[in-house]
Amino acid sequence: MKYVLVTGGVVSGLGKGVTASSIGVVLKDCGLRVTSIKIDPYLNTDAGTMSPFEHGEVFVLDDGGEVDLDLGNYERFLDIKLTRDNNITTGKIYQAVIDKERRGDYLGKTVQVVPHITDEIQEWIERVAMNPVDGTDEPADVCVIELGGTIGDIESMPFIEALGQFSYRVGAGNFCLVHVSLVPVLNVVGEQKTKPTQHSVRGLRGLGLIPDILACRSTQPLEENVKVKLAQFCHVPISNIVNLHDVTNIWHIPLLLRDQKAHESILKVLDLQCVGKVPRAPKLTEWTERASKFDKLKTPVRIAMVGKYTGLSDSYLSVLKALLHASVALDRKLVVDWVPSCDLEDSAATETPDAYEKAWDLLKGAHGVLVPGGFGDRGVQGKILAAKYARENNVPYLGICLGMQIAVIEFARSVMKLRGANSTEFDPATTTPCVIFMPEGSKTHMGATMRLGSRRTFFQANTCKSAKLYGNASYVDERHRHRYEVNPEMVPEFEKAGLSFVGRDESGTRMEIIELPTHRFFVGAQFHPEFKSRPGKPSPLFMGLIAASSGQLDHLLQQSCGVVSSPVRRGNYCNGATKQQKLYQNGHVKNGLVNGCYYANGNSILHT
Repeated sequence: MKYVLVTGGVVSGLGKGVTASSIGVVLKDCGLRVTSIKIDPYLNTDAGTMSPFEHGEVFVLDDGGEVDLDLGNYERFLDIKLTRDNNITTGKIYQAVIDKERRGDYLGKTVQVVPHITDEIQEWIERVAMNPVDGTDEPADVCVIELGGTIGDIESMPFIEALGQFSYRVGAGNFCLVHVSLVPVLNVVGEQKTKPTQHSVRGLRGLGLIPDILACRSTQPLEENVKVKLAQFCHVPISNIVNLHDVTNIWHIPLLLRDQKAHESILKVLDLQCVGKVPRAPKLTEWTERASKFDKLKTPVRIAMVGKYTGLSDSYLSVLKALLHASVALDRKLVVDWVPSCDLEDSAATETPDAYEKAWDLLKGAHGVLVPGGFGDRGVQGKILAAKYARENNVPYLGICLGMQIAVIEFARSVMKLRGANSTEFDPATTTPCVIFMPEGSKTHMGATMRLGSRRTFFQANTCKSAKLYGNASYVDERHRHRYEVNPEMVPEFEKAGLSFVGRDESGTRMEIIELPTHRFFVGAQFHPEFKSRPGKPSPLFMGLIAASSGQLDHLLQQSCGVVSSPVRRGNYCNGATKQQKLYQNGHVKNGLVNGCYYANGNSILHT
């Protein structure tokens, strides 16, 4: 196993996640199998209980793991399926160590950050890196590890120490450190400044990690003299300094890495060119075509995103990416109009009239309406009004999770004349509970107590729009994250009034997909289709929304399969090494590993 560690310096938000994902894309196109690990130094066990305003969206995996949004980037870029263990947090590490201490695994030893916490981190990385992620039974050849935060953060110190030890254990030729840093331009001077990166690298070296490659973020391409200066003061070869300047879309980032031959630098550091034949040069044909196509799109499609976290786009990152995938596949330039749901409510007309008018103008000017998932009662009435507007005016509508539930509530109130209809989440005493708390849920604990992960939805008829969009499938597996569900006792009343529940779970009592047959496109899904959307394989329901919003739905539904996909090139281990033998040319002995792995000196094999 080879390891690529991506760290960040100077400031947060430089795009380490996209950089790590892009490195994976380039290596995968070289013919290597790639997996990814994200390290988040916060004490939370996972991202499940964190507000989107704090850390962006909570990304959900097939196994129900609630993880950092960067794992969504890894899955989308690399077209792989990760597990909850691919997201390491301080909370998980300390919990694992404390559990071992309670069992007596340390045999009376004083449990300390070094070596016990640092050993646990290294063992976790080793274990997870070997898990297959690409649909085969083969482990990856390269594991890309992203260390969250910025070098110098107090909370990342145990991980820095562990990774320093880890690089020594696996030895030279098996570990490559890519440091992402900022090269700013001061408006007063107009000159690209290298000092922040110099200090960042100095701090990294002081902590025991030496960067092999510098990935420099900047607004404009780096000047040659700046690269020379960075090479001189950061002790990194100029050929190993990669410039990631601002681009029109993130699909250009793998192309930037390829064009600057970053893959050659990484493969050289990892000694992969010395084993068997040299991996092929990455062509990235699909990525080139997709990035170019995106830049040439002219015809807009406007989607009103009605939610309560509209102030931070990362709160709906996967939804945005799914919209983008679908719009590019259908040759439309995506324009997202952010509509704060609170501003649509009647109270806003008197309290904030300007915001109220602007919100309604955006909603009425959109080609389609999307209400994403969410929790809590703030802004719910505005979402209900958005669903009502879309239903009454034949505007394409897609409701996800809560977006489906509020569509059901609006239908009950407006069509069925059930004025008191509501969800017990918002009104526990409602006399007409259209949406109820799921029986298996917990009302005392928040973390990991929802209905999470991949669940199967069975279509009730293959004539509905949703089934056609999924290629006339009889069932579909999608990811879930919810505590409340449509009240099954009220389903017959809804269907009698004209609302179709076209998708249900295996028991037939849990509602998964709703449709209005008489509407151009009015669909709600209890699951989150955005989590499985890929650049080359857009989510079918998002395809339906964009197609309906751009006048292409009939053509899409007439196709034998509504999913527009690109051929996926699976990685090959093309350097000639046997899969059972992982070579560590310069590894160092590490005794007492819980998982039984050791690295012997010289040309040795990793035994597991």
